[in-house]
Amino acid sequence: MGYLLGIDTGGTYTDAVLLDEAATRVVASAKALTTRPDLARGIGAAIDAALAAGGIAAGEVALVSLSTTLATNALVEGQGGRVALVFIGFSAAELDRAGLAEALRGDPVIAVAGGHGHDGGDATPLDLAALEAGLAALPAGITGFAVAAAFATRNPAHERAARDLVRARTGLPVTCSHELSAGLNGPKRALTAVLNARLIGLIARLIAACEGHLARLGIAAPLMVVRGDGALVSAALARERPIETILSGPAASIEGARWLTGETDALVADIGGTTTDVALLRGGRPEIDPAGARVGGFRTMVEAVAMRTTGLGGDSEVTPGEGLGAGLRLGPRRLVPVSLLASDHPRLVHDALDRALAAEVSGEQDGRFAIPMWHGPPPPAAGPREEAILERLAAGPVRLGAAVRTRLEEAALNRLVARGEVMVSGVTPSDAAHVLGRLSAWDGAAAEKALALFARRRDASGERIAPDARTMAGRVIDQLTRQTVTCLLEAAFAEDRRDWDERPEALAAHPLTLAGLDGHAGIVRTTLCLGVPVVGLGASAPSYYGAVGARLGTRMVLPDHAGVANAIGAVVGQVAMHVEGTVTSPGAGRFVAHLPGGPKPFAEAGAAMAALEAALSDEAARRARAAGVEAARLSVERAIDEAEIEGQPVFIEGRLRVTARGRPRIATRAPD
Repeated sequence: MGYLLGIDTGGTYTDAVLLDEAATRVVASAKALTTRPDLARGIGAAIDAALAAGGIAAGEVALVSLSTTLATNALVEGQGGRVALVFIGFSAAELDRAGLAEALRGDPVIAVAGGHGHDGGDATPLDLAALEAGLAALPAGITGFAVAAAFATRNPAHERAARDLVRARTGLPVTCSHELSAGLNGPKRALTAVLNARLIGLIARLIAACEGHLARLGIAAPLMVVRGDGALVSAALARERPIETILSGPAASIEGARWLTGETDALVADIGGTTTDVALLRGGRPEIDPAGARVGGFRTMVEAVAMRTTGLGGDSEVTPGEGLGAGLRLGPRRLVPVSLLASDHPRLVHDALDRALAAEVSGEQDGRFAIPMWHGPPPPAAGPREEAILERLAAGPVRLGAAVRTRLEEAALNRLVARGEVMVSGVTPSDAAHVLGRLSAWDGAAAEKALALFARRRDASGERIAPDARTMAGRVIDQLTRQTVTCLLEAAFAEDRRDWDERPEALAAHPLTLAGLDGHAGIVRTTLCLGVPVVGLGASAPSYYGAVGARLGTRMVLPDHAGVANAIGAVVGQVAMHVEGTVTSPGAGRFVAHLPGGPKPFAEAGAAMAALEAALSDEAARRARAAGVEAARLSVERAIDEAEIEGQPVFIEGRLRVTARGRPRIATRAPD
């Protein structure tokens, strides 16, 4: 019997789960902390623990699939390699469209003449000499290239020629915009290609870390990766198109929710350490964002689940609100929970907390710590204040007050945190859950001391926030409930098929909405509840989500194995390869099928559409076979735009989308 191994690498944890070959039951699961910069350690620890828990030999693993939030996190945090954009046939003004200039972040652009017209014909010859000169003038440090040409989806010849030249001259990875989308918005395609090129190194390292550990264990099973729409692709394709893995982790959680619960219509809320991701499961399928995945403030042309992400998680920073009666605020910044830091550095944490509790007056930085996130020599500093902080952290974590000694150094610390070189530890909902006995994985005694210290802080009226640690912990959890309810309501209003007059954020906070949740019964009687159940995912969901369901008046589904739902979703999905194309009519009696190999003219619209369907079907089936699908199922979506002229329909444009679906081939064991 073979087993299916699912892996999810998140910002805090890496999960691994083993399912039986028929994907009908969970055999074993395990968690390990995600280890940066050496991802292999965390991945290996999770895989090894899952195999040991299930008593499964490595040779019995028949399929491995990986989901991740690392691509999404990298774009949100402005990380990734340095790229160059080859911009063919566009004006300089078009760099300011679709957020392209912002996405480039000052990286170089090589603008050359070329590109095609709407019908796929050459608009201007491609200036390869200008491209050669531009490549020669590039600064050092470029890690990849993005190539975008005008109307490349109607004729990709110039993008392909530029790609071949860049590869021949540099040997670096090249992303062509037509490979990522069939849409016509050139600057938006260029943006998507730039982000893809920036991610190639990161995803390659993740896949290599996973493949390396599998090889050391002797696991020869194929490795798949979850795409942002929940479908599986081969690891080789994910290396080429890492942009398609944005929202991979949330997409896997939707698939995991469907498999774990059997629910077909539900809101799925996945609480992690940093964020809460909410998406709609409708008719057994996740809703897809029709405008393309939005990540890090950029709207891409990548298909992905329609996901609302809120900076609210178990590791969210807890801060007092401003003003009288402001209460607390959680997030959006992620901290390392004090209870977790104390598990690894008990003497540092307990000594600091004990001294702070013994003092008559509490300092603003008491109960907080700075943690270096590098191995080996410190990273280069941008200025003397950053250098001073890095030197103080060279030996390991210290009290925040020892790392940052002046107000001016606080800004330097924030820059180091933004670059991922330092993390701050402080009070989080995870610590509150330890105090209330809802979690017990880390150092509960340290959590209680940290909450007692936090409770001493003063509100706007000069009073203590709370009388003791337990009361303080209860208020933190109550605030997490309130903010979770808000993000679920925002998602519900956004996905409800009704034309509301206000934005979802305004509707969720509207006095009538709040009155409905309260069941107000005065002169006006109001009630409000969700019309679908909520599936709560994440290791901490059972600790928090019971109160959320009660507040929203809906059934809260908290399945077994909710803590590894992403890893389950990673391995129960199917391969789905989409190929799109168009037929245009540049003149009376002329029809052009824009085939994967280039445009081809026809005298009849029907013949052009038939040729396009045949070519796209062959290409989709080929891609599915390359991904390991032995018998793909093809489906075709058609859309034809016509205009009526003198009472007769006139063909304007036809669009086709062919999808090849199927389960990936699994490894078979050699006979004994």
